Amino acid sequence: MKWKVSILWLMLAFSGVCQAQTVQVEEKEQSVNGLFRQGQQLTVQLDQKFVEKYWKDYLSKQPGKVKLRKGILSLEGVVLDTISSKPLTIFSVVGSHATGSYVWWSLDTEAGSISKNSEPEVYAAAEGFLKSFGAKLYKKDIFRQINQAEDVLQKTKAEQERVVKQANDIQASIEKNKKRKLELEAELVRNAEELMQLEADVENNAKQQQASQQQVLEMEKAVETVRAKLRAVK
Repeated sequence: MKWKVSILWLMLAFSGVCQAQTVQVEEKEQSVNGLFRQGQQLTVQLDQKFVEKYWKDYLSKQPGKVKLRKGILSLEGVVLDTISSKPLTIFSVVGSHATGSYVWWSLDTEAGSISKNSEPEVYAAAEGFLKSFGAKLYKKDIFRQINQAEDVLQKTKAEQERVVKQANDIQASIEKNKKRKLELEAELVRNAEELMQLEADVENNAKQQQASQQQVLEMEKAVETVRAKLRAVK
């Protein structure tokens, strides 16, 4: 029963994700270390912990060291070629709200924060970077669900094999029981025949005992007759 529930859950979860695969990026202000910073926010319909883990891994692959302090990810002096050739300082926060999980970040250069108005081309490239990450997230989640579904499938197949084997074992037990029943029935027939023979032997033995006893009496008379003759000789 548990594996049937797991399959149903996976099907519902998978269909839900497929229907809600939207990647939304908007300009958003966020408080970082007590200061409000302008940045971009990606929203996805995925679990926050899942998003946070892969976002940190994703940033870790970029040049520079990722620091995490009080829920704030930061990188300094990182160059993202797909966004800008200038070194960037990145601040990022991962969280959740009513419409899903979000990844917020702000990008700073020596000239200041990047915004839609200040550097529209760089802003658009950064937006594309976030959207690409959002698409990768959905793919990772789908692959994760596929792996889970395959695990459930393997367990389902194993359960099916167990049930089939159980059916074969039961059938084998039935055949064994039938064979034993026939053997017992044959043994009962032999037992009944043996009983009849024994009863006949008892009856025959009784007759033999009677005949033997008669012979003993006759022999005793014969011996006594011979003894009488012996006594008569003087």
